[in-house]
Amino acid sequence: MKTLLPVLLISVLAAGCAVGPHYHRPEVAAPDALRGSDAAAGAASLADQSWWQLLGDEALRSLIEEALREGHDVELAAWRVEEARAQLGVARSELFPQVQGGAGWARGRQSAAVSPFTETADLYDVDLGLSWEIDLWGRIRRLKQAALARYLASEEARRGVLLSLVSDVATGYFRLRALDHQLEIARRTSEAFEGTRTLFRDRLEAGLASSLETSSADAAHASTLASIPDLERRIVEQENQLALLLGRRPGEVRRGDELNDQLLPPEIPAGLPSELLERRPDLRQAERELMAANADVGVAVADHFPRISLTGVFGGVAPEVGDLFGEGKSWSVGGGLLTPVLQGDRLSRQHRAAVARWEQARVRYERSVTNAFVEVSTALVAYRKLAEAEEEQTRAVSAYREAVSLANSRYLSGLADYLEVLQAQQQLFPAETTLARTRLERLVTLVELYRALGGGWQLDDAEWSGPGAKREAD
Repeated sequence: MKTLLPVLLISVLAAGCAVGPHYHRPEVAAPDALRGSDAAAGAASLADQSWWQLLGDEALRSLIEEALREGHDVELAAWRVEEARAQLGVARSELFPQVQGGAGWARGRQSAAVSPFTETADLYDVDLGLSWEIDLWGRIRRLKQAALARYLASEEARRGVLLSLVSDVATGYFRLRALDHQLEIARRTSEAFEGTRTLFRDRLEAGLASSLETSSADAAHASTLASIPDLERRIVEQENQLALLLGRRPGEVRRGDELNDQLLPPEIPAGLPSELLERRPDLRQAERELMAANADVGVAVADHFPRISLTGVFGGVAPEVGDLFGEGKSWSVGGGLLTPVLQGDRLSRQHRAAVARWEQARVRYERSVTNAFVEVSTALVAYRKLAEAEEEQTRAVSAYREAVSLANSRYLSGLADYLEVLQAQQQLFPAETTLARTRLERLVTLVELYRALGGGWQLDDAEWSGPGAKREAD
């Protein structure tokens, strides 16, 4: 036992030392201000708000809460976290001694050529074996660091799923409300064409209009009606896609505010560019994966050094069970050293592969950071420009509506022909549809900005479930 003391002393002294590189976050050049943002806005950010503060529609809030509670994506992400947690426990267990037990029974006798006096006999054995690798070079600690980093990466991935799910449900809901609004426009337009067609038929019967005008009115009415079934089909398709996100069977989705009643803030505070690294879960996940790859390099370096282990056995071997721990008991304690000598360049190749994986993780991290800046900048500019486009499109719709009213009045007064009325009505329908799509794009861009900025980064796991959970947490 005295020979083991130096080994144990060395292991204790080396407990804080591990070979391989220590992790340092790569330097990423963050811009002074995000393109498209107000440089004077300061550190405030849209991401500081909870998702229910941003989305005021009660029906939408209810759908998001259901998706966070019942959605398949959330459940799948949770089980990935459980898997990573279990793998961390496996890596951590290697720091401690491993004890195994065994027992056996055998019956037999030796050949008479060896011993003429042998008889058939039973032999029982039972033993406990202990093995413990002394982590002198930090190989096991590096394995634990890698497992811990991957576990934390899975946690960040789960939070990313929560944020993406909020974004996907909100986007799907806004698309559904846009289709509802377009359907309303199509039905209103078809009723207008129906009124024009009836008017022309009455005037045709009175000899005041031609059959060409009546046929043209029939064609315009039928063309508008043809768009209604397609919109109804797309509405059902969108409802089914939302049902999948909610983890429910296909069916109708409850509506709330109209498309034009959804809240849109006039300005979007983006916050400081450098804070994206701390807010966005995908960036934190990428950095955790980089940390795991860094620890893997340390494992590959430690594999070049000898492995020192302690072993021990306690048990018994006897022809009778009662003698196992009496005269038959036995024990042994020892130490061992296993060192690589000739490996055919295998270890150096493994080290190069680990370094290459670290370099890949570094590039993925840096690319993710750059992509984050691109996403935020693109969405900021889009949100501002779409607001300008919606304002102009609203003016166009108002002008077309006035034109339709004037054309009808002129036609009834005999100052214009049917083509003038038809042209005004046919221009109004696509203009109203374009306005609805522009409004939808603004709403979708708002949600995309919230996701790109790492919205809800201050919420804990319980608070993500909704305002009710937030109040309980408070």
